[in-house]
Amino acid sequence: MNLQQKLLFYKYQGTGNDFVLIDNRNDFFSKNDTRLIKFLCDRRFGIGADGLILLENDKVSDFKMIYYNSDGNQSTMCGNGGRCIVAFAKLLDIIDSKTVFSAIDGLHHAAINGSVVSLQMIDVHEINSRRKHFFLNTGSPHHVQIVSNLDTLAVHQEGAKIRYGIYGEEGSNINFVDQVDSETFNIRTYERGVEGETLSCGTGVTAVALAMHKNNNTKSDKVNIVTRGGKLQVTFTLENNSYTNVRLIGEATLVFKGEIRC
Repeated sequence: MNLQQKLLFYKYQGTGNDFVLIDNRNDFFSKNDTRLIKFLCDRRFGIGADGLILLENDKVSDFKMIYYNSDGNQSTMCGNGGRCIVAFAKLLDIIDSKTVFSAIDGLHHAAINGSVVSLQMIDVHEINSRRKHFFLNTGSPHHVQIVSNLDTLAVHQEGAKIRYGIYGEEGSNINFVDQVDSETFNIRTYERGVEGETLSCGTGVTAVALAMHKNNNTKSDKVNIVTRGGKLQVTFTLENNSYTNVRLIGEATLVFKGEIRC
């Protein structure tokens, strides 16, 4: 983009996980400009967000979602971002109450009712159990670990230690969990790409719900997850040791609309 060009953007949040959304159906945005994307996500010099999302035309679905972490690099699927882009598509009159859209991990079905978005996530066929944690991919890679000191845990330090120490440069998102009751869990998440704790992570919430079910911490197929940014629900069906019809459900709301010179 040219220096000092005005960029129209929309700021959305889903349980405190916040995103800059841009309508790129005219394909004007410089998608390989890591510096620009990092600037727009910067909380002091730019708009401020955990990530940036482009909405684009797609030949096989209602629209395409392209997601970037706040470090400026394109990343894997973002569940809360997926819910926010559905709300954005509704605002732009691209969809009504139901949609199918394309993301980096394939097609996603979703429904929107008011501010609540129900987003179908990918099926999960494998959950790797380790001595102290679980590992699975819910569109993005996730480490899930039960802890007893969640409120006081130094998530940034401990998350970074595991993210690099176990998973190397490619990394993984790191989720710390404690159980509230038979259907409810508290979580805190360190996100790669953001390289710090976020208030919520949709694929992380999904990973925690499935891992806790796999480990018999819950028998329910409707799991409530409490993040630092709010409450989400994950529903699913267990078929032949695979988790199918996985849905991430919660509010996604417009914060503000604006223009920025960049």
